[in-house]
Amino acid sequence: MNGKGYVGMEAEPKGLEASLHNLLELHHHKSLVLAHRTEKAKKDAIRKTERVSDLLVEAVNGGVQDSFINQKRIELEIRTLAATITRFMKQTDQWLATTHALNTALKGFKLQWLQLHHNLLCSRKL
Repeated sequence: MNGKGYVGMEAEPKGLEASLHNLLELHHHKSLVLAHRTEKAKKDAIRKTERVSDLLVEAVNGGVQDSFINQKRIELEIRTLAATITRFMKQTDQWLATTHALNTALKGFKLQWLQLHHNLLCSRKL
């Protein structure tokens, strides 16, 4: 009590203020811990997302690279086959020309032989 007979309120407000102050400090501390955990989780999630992204890019690029290599192999094989086809076409043309020349020569030989044979038969009849 104070000198006027009133119960002093000074003790209680200090206790309430201290409790409120402690609650605020505890809240602030928990907020900081939560913010720290949130930031840490955010950085971890970003890091993991970047890793997944890198793995996906590697997978896609690997497939693209394999496709590019296969395309180059196919193009090389096409050029090789085209050269082989061209060579076979030239050989075929040469064979056709040779067989045509041989056929023509044989026809001429056959005609000459027939004429000679005809002439021999005709000369024996006379």
